[in-house]
Amino acid sequence: MFEVKKELDLTMDQECLVIGVFNKTTGLKGILEELDSRLDGNILNLLKSGDISTDKKSISKVHTFNKVGAKRLYFIGLGSEKDYSFELVREAFGRLFKSTKTEKWTEASFILDSFTGESVEALDAAHALGEAFAMASYQFEGYKQKSNKPEKKVEKLTIFSSFEEDEVSSALWVGYVYGQGVNSARTLVNLPGNMLTATDMAEYARGLGEKYDFEIEILEKEEMERLGMGALLAVNQGSVEPPKMIVLKYQGKSKWTDVIGLVGKGITFDTGGYSLKPKDGIVGMKTDMGGAAAVLGAMEIIGELKPEQNVVAVIPSTDNMVSGKAFKPDDVITSMSGKTIEVLNTDAEGRLVLADAVTYAKHHGANYLVDVATLTGGVIVALGMDTTGALTNDEAWFEQVLEASYEAGEPIWRLPLFEKDKERVRSSQIADLNNSPGREGHAIMGGAFVGEFAEGTPWVHLDIAGTSGARKDHDLGPAGATGVMARTLALLVERFETKS
Repeated sequence: MFEVKKELDLTMDQECLVIGVFNKTTGLKGILEELDSRLDGNILNLLKSGDISTDKKSISKVHTFNKVGAKRLYFIGLGSEKDYSFELVREAFGRLFKSTKTEKWTEASFILDSFTGESVEALDAAHALGEAFAMASYQFEGYKQKSNKPEKKVEKLTIFSSFEEDEVSSALWVGYVYGQGVNSARTLVNLPGNMLTATDMAEYARGLGEKYDFEIEILEKEEMERLGMGALLAVNQGSVEPPKMIVLKYQGKSKWTDVIGLVGKGITFDTGGYSLKPKDGIVGMKTDMGGAAAVLGAMEIIGELKPEQNVVAVIPSTDNMVSGKAFKPDDVITSMSGKTIEVLNTDAEGRLVLADAVTYAKHHGANYLVDVATLTGGVIVALGMDTTGALTNDEAWFEQVLEASYEAGEPIWRLPLFEKDKERVRSSQIADLNNSPGREGHAIMGGAFVGEFAEGTPWVHLDIAGTSGARKDHDLGPAGATGVMARTLALLVERFETKS
């Protein structure tokens, strides 16, 4: 897939050669100067005329007319070097790879050094290339009858760099691993509810655990009943599909200490229960397990890279259906923690399953918690479709999550969590908590409820209701599931620092 070389022979046959260009058109150096000479000065002329654009993420194609070995040259515009960033080059690579569907080339060569700048070193550019190659090329296969004509795909990338070949190869591979983890999460979210039940998700997790030698635990309904997981079981009451509490443990240290707990909401389809969603709102609810998918995608990355950290992933999985046995508004249920909950809205089910999952993650020794969930429409109203909402009870822990999200290019924004918000969640007259205090500050209320079960454990809540899906194609993938937070969680684990 990736081949790294130091020396480029311009007479070597290649489908295409890819070069980065900043917005400086006066004078050429290195490979650009040599190419310009072989093409009779036309590279500089095309740069000056704007036919080779240096605008950010622009792509310009030049045919070589057999004057060099490469059949065509692709120039990727990088804009001003002072504004250059890792995120920009990753998206620029992504845009190029997305163009392969129309360009139909199956291999390419890259002059890696042309994509370096003050803020992006060679290994950063290599990581961005590997990540973009995986993510931008992703396509959900779906269930349409296939054409007999096979679709062309990019199969080989040759990277020319003056940097150490082994280190460049490693950076490319790590980037590709991150991208593949995202793609795995995307595929899980894109699967329809009848193709991904709680049982199916548990089997997927089991396969992941067996591949990477994780410790695997999958609780069945009877075991949940013995442990008193009344919140998850209540959500499952209306379903014919059995619930699963999925646990994967990765131990990267000699002792089970400083354990990071990753908790993902795994509602495989959400009707809203008796607080039934409207007909337009119910379409797309196969994606309500986006948090679980993010956690599983992150665990795939962790399994490949094997960081020296300890991680426990906990996924509560069920669908939320309507039947004669389904739980109802006004029901009172008892969670695994012992806290009682008055159910005011059966469509606020995600926080209920997370309650038992957070408690169970602590039972497995989690010292730090992150929960990820497509939890509320309120977060979309507050922050739109491009920013994940966050709540926390610990500043230092939140800073680590924030740094990881920034590096991953998956922005989060912290919402406030005051004592009065917690009081609203505790406002039931007949139980310890209520699961839906009202529409005001809806995203905050959902997170505040989960925080009641984190208690004193450092905790960050990530609401991905908006960011888990894209309405249209983008530089790093197609419309549909984004796999958001898989990279953030993996980076968080990889970069984790004990603050004690």
